[in-house]
Amino acid sequence: MEIIKVVPRGYCQGVVRAIQTAEKTARENSGQPIHMLGMIVHNRFVVEACEKLGIHCLEARGKTRLELLDEIDHGTVIFTAHGVSDAVYEKAAAKGLHIVDATCPDVRKTHDLIRDHVAHGDVLYIGKKNHPEAEGAVGISPRVHLISCREDLEELGPLENVLITNQTTLSILDNQALIEACLKQYPDAVAQEEICNATTMRQKAVMNLSSADCLIVVGDPHSNNTNQLREIGIKAGIPNAVLIENAMMLKESDILGYETIAVTSGSSTPNAITDGVIETLEHYSKTGLFEPVPLPDSVI
Repeated sequence: MEIIKVVPRGYCQGVVRAIQTAEKTARENSGQPIHMLGMIVHNRFVVEACEKLGIHCLEARGKTRLELLDEIDHGTVIFTAHGVSDAVYEKAAAKGLHIVDATCPDVRKTHDLIRDHVAHGDVLYIGKKNHPEAEGAVGISPRVHLISCREDLEELGPLENVLITNQTTLSILDNQALIEACLKQYPDAVAQEEICNATTMRQKAVMNLSSADCLIVVGDPHSNNTNQLREIGIKAGIPNAVLIENAMMLKESDILGYETIAVTSGSSTPNAITDGVIETLEHYSKTGLFEPVPLPDSVI
């Protein structure tokens, strides 16, 4: 069995920055209430590690960041790497909360692009419905229209001076298809693709796995960029593409009979967890014994 350790994989710089910001906030505000508005990054093990530092994560299906703020009366609030709308920032400030902004610089760049454009035109924002990054971007202005599928375009009428942009963690293949659909409906629109470099590099690395007959993607199922890596693997023709959170979730049947197994991970997946998967595979390859490596004591 050959094991391909895909490069790059794991943390991107935006995730590293967000986690370091959370750790610094916990150190500097020890004993004070600290709330995180959603998952700091989309990996539950990172969130659990933050909870151990005294940072309480607020996450509820169907609730927006603006609504979650109602649960915080005082103390510190951390905005996650996915960014927030201006309304969330203003509401937190009005409540007198100490704001710590861990927004990814790439997301902030997209927000700045949108803010500049809505002053004189409309924005088609390609993104995933109910994703916090899309929520933050669309919340900037009523002139920002979320496009998650072609049907969303059918509901739109005439628009003015259209800019097309997107969520930073989308599939580069799916995003291009929707950009083309937007341009077909609005031929004079200008497209500015904003998929971040970390996402692009990881997806292209998977596309180039011509020799692999099995792909193991390590990451949280809530992570859009992690899910996209698996989908890209399937579209690239890899016979078996599996998404797991850690080595303990790997099954022998997932890898049995495959000769070349590639391992990658989402940009919010701790390297220590991915290393455990690789170690499990290497041990299995050498000994024939399937013994998943347990989770490390700490992932951040």
